[in-house]
Amino acid sequence: MLKQVRRICEALPEATEFIDGHGHTSFKVREKTFIMMSDYGMNFKSDLETQEILIQEEHFYRPAYIGHRGWIGIREPKDWAEMATLLKEAYLRAAPKRLVKQVLEAE
Repeated sequence: MLKQVRRICEALPEATEFIDGHGHTSFKVREKTFIMMSDYGMNFKSDLETQEILIQEEHFYRPAYIGHRGWIGIREPKDWAEMATLLKEAYLRAAPKRLVKQVLEAE
């Protein structure tokens, strides 16, 4: 899973990989986290509306402690094209306006 997430994040300007004190990998843009990975899967930044839609599918869930803020968890992604879109959206929620504009203009 980490290899796929790295591939997706490489295309996002100023996205950086960070390993915390517990050995968990996170991805940030300008010090704002948009993906957190652990032994249990991956959590990514979203909003409450999108979260409600996604958790209707069995492989998505509302993670403890951060789920009330709209974050979404997934244990084993089934569709990496869908995940690429969701992770890009997570990035856009965390990125400063200048980088959001840069990504949207490149599309």
